[in-house]
Amino acid sequence: DTVPCNPELWHSDPFCATLRDDRLYGLGSCDMKGFFAIALEAASRFKAKDLKEPLILIGTADEESSMSGARQLLASSRQLGRKAVIGEPTGLQPIRVHKGVMMEAIRVKGRAGHSSDPSLGANAILGMHQVISALIALQEELKARYRHPAFKVDYPTLNLGAIHGGDNPNRICGHCETLIDIRPLPGMSIETVQALLEERLSGLFSKDSGLGIEILPLFPGVPPFETPAEAELTRYLESATGKSAGAVAFGTEGPFFSALGLETLILGPGSIDQAHQPDEFLSLSDIAPGISLFENLIGRYCRA
Repeated sequence: DTVPCNPELWHSDPFCATLRDDRLYGLGSCDMKGFFAIALEAASRFKAKDLKEPLILIGTADEESSMSGARQLLASSRQLGRKAVIGEPTGLQPIRVHKGVMMEAIRVKGRAGHSSDPSLGANAILGMHQVISALIALQEELKARYRHPAFKVDYPTLNLGAIHGGDNPNRICGHCETLIDIRPLPGMSIETVQALLEERLSGLFSKDSGLGIEILPLFPGVPPFETPAEAELTRYLESATGKSAGAVAFGTEGPFFSALGLETLILGPGSIDQAHQPDEFLSLSDIAPGISLFENLIGRYCRA
C-alpha cells in the first residue's frame, strides 16, 4: 500500500512512472515499490534449480496503517526461512532497530449544562486538563526511565497530537477527547505502556466529580524492533554495504518477522525523506547498487 496523495501538488502524474532529472517519480517509487522492482530483477538472475534454500518475496497489506497483513502472516505461524530483509527506504544502509508505534484516544465524559451555573454540569475540558497534566508527568517519567543509545532521540516520546471538546461557549462541555502518539523503545512492550496509561489516568477523578474516562487504542500498535548488533545478518550487511547498522524512527513489519523466528534487518533503496510527500522519487543511482546488493544476498543465503 501507499499513503494517499494530492495529485494537484505534483509536477507529474503520481500514478504513472515519470523519468526526469535522473529520478523516477511516482507514488510509492521510494516507499516502497522501487524495492520490489529491484528485488525481482535480482531474483531473475537466478534459476530456481540453482537455489538450495527457498527465496520468498512477500508483500503485506496495510503496512501504512494497521499492519493487518503482517499480523495475519504471524497468526498463520508459517515457516518462511532463516533471514528476512525488509525493503523500506534506508539509502541502502542496514537498519537493525526501530521504535514501536502506539496511538491512543483518551476520552473524558462529563455532563453538559448551562454555563451560568457550573453546578448544573461536569466540565470535561477541566477534566482533560488533569489528564494532560498526568500525561506530561508520564512523558517525563518515561524519558527518565528508558534510554537507547542507537537513536538520535534516545528516549520514548509521548506526543499530544489533537484535542477536541465542547460545542458552544455558553454550554458546559460534556465531552472532550485527546489523541496521543507514543513511540516505545526496544525492551518496552505495548502492553506495559498501556497498563501505565491505565494506572496513571483511571483514578484521576473522584466518584462525585461527575467525570468519567475511557482509553482506547486507535490501532493495535507496532511493537519496537531490534536485531542484535552481533547477529550474522547484521555483520554481513554491514560488510556488504560498508555502512554501520543504524536505527530509524518509523515502524516496519520487522517485529512480526522476528516473532516468526527470522533474523530480520531493514534495508532498501531511496530515502525516507522523499516518502509521503508530493513528487516522491527514487534516484536512478540507487538502482544498480540495489540490484547488486540483493543479488549477492540471494547468492549467499539461497544458493550456498
